Amino acid sequence: MSEPEGPAQGPVVFAERRAVSEAESRRANGPDWDRYADEYQATHGPFLGDAGFVWGPEGVTEAELGILGELEGRTVLDLGSGAGQCARWTRSRGATSYGLDLSHRQLQHSRRLDESTGVAVPSVRATATAIPFADRSFDVVFCSFGALQFVADIADAIAEVARVLRPGGRFAFSITHPTRWMFPDDPTADGLVASQSYWDRTPYVEVDVASGATSYAEHHRTLGDWVSLLASAGFRITDLVEPQWPDGHERVWGGWSRARGEITPGTAIFGADLPR
Repeated sequence: MSEPEGPAQGPVVFAERRAVSEAESRRANGPDWDRYADEYQATHGPFLGDAGFVWGPEGVTEAELGILGELEGRTVLDLGSGAGQCARWTRSRGATSYGLDLSHRQLQHSRRLDESTGVAVPSVRATATAIPFADRSFDVVFCSFGALQFVADIADAIAEVARVLRPGGRFAFSITHPTRWMFPDDPTADGLVASQSYWDRTPYVEVDVASGATSYAEHHRTLGDWVSLLASAGFRITDLVEPQWPDGHERVWGGWSRARGEITPGTAIFGADLPR
């Protein structure tokens, strides 16, 4: 699982809302994740598990939801795989799973966990808009808070998922719940005051003060946008899960916390199928 909503640590930056291209997003987010990967894995690794499948900061797992369906004997791609925790979990359930991530450093962490767990996830460094696998290579493609929010050309990414899936294949992903874009990235009660329009799809961008280069970019789509994107690519939506905040769960992760999670959803999990 990659980092949900919120900027990474790194250079001194200023934030703005403006259009940003796919190429600019990619140039920013790959190095950003390389800078942040060590801190991310040190901070969140124990929560995610070396071979665990967590769909979001609420802690709901694939073992609980079963969004992916049967995994035994299936060929699976983890899109935005990070250190491969989720793909490693699917391998432990009988799948032949692969990882794809834009960050070289995240893939180094994946290799580290391959060695420490004894469950290896073959992985490639690539982008979701140009998946380097042949047509109809996979039975399942999933993305747990991975690549999709960092992609400008999202229709291209969804089309690529449809291309590499076999007929009857399964696509599932989790994202920051689109309604969260109305609120500041503040886990306290103060962060529950809507400060911008839900329908404002202008990307959130950070710019390095020293170099003037874009250092982070994140893209917002509404729930309706996601439905239209999936339908246009030929998918049939079967699931939309909005996890409630669990009893006894006190972890704060970026803008996710009990104070907010008991009132408004923080994560949306989609499941969809291609027709046979």
